[in-house]
Amino acid sequence: MPNYDGDFEQTRLSMLAEQHRDIVGSKGEVIFCADDENRLSGTSWTIEDEILDQVSGSGFKIQLMELLDSFLVYRAECEQCPRNEGIVRIGNGGLTIEWLPDGSTHLSSYRGAEY
Repeated sequence: MPNYDGDFEQTRLSMLAEQHRDIVGSKGEVIFCADDENRLSGTSWTIEDEILDQVSGSGFKIQLMELLDSFLVYRAECEQCPRNEGIVRIGNGGLTIEWLPDGSTHLSSYRGAEY
């Protein structure tokens, strides 16, 4: 089991924010959850309307989803809890992540389900 690096996630999120300064200047959040294999299984996006097209068109959305998937796998490998649900907040020029206990989000009912 690898040693967990507590700075890994925020460092990667900061790098992504640096690449997409125009997006992280707006406000939003992404709620996410993992499936039973510790892979990203669902997201729920709440963002300002004026950046909606830019989030997808710029590659930001897919890049953030890939990061979240890698975070979920990493936390599972390191047996770091919580590790199945969380929220990424967009705004103030950056990205922050908060890990939540299982069952905390509206996506919990999808955990382990194909959709």
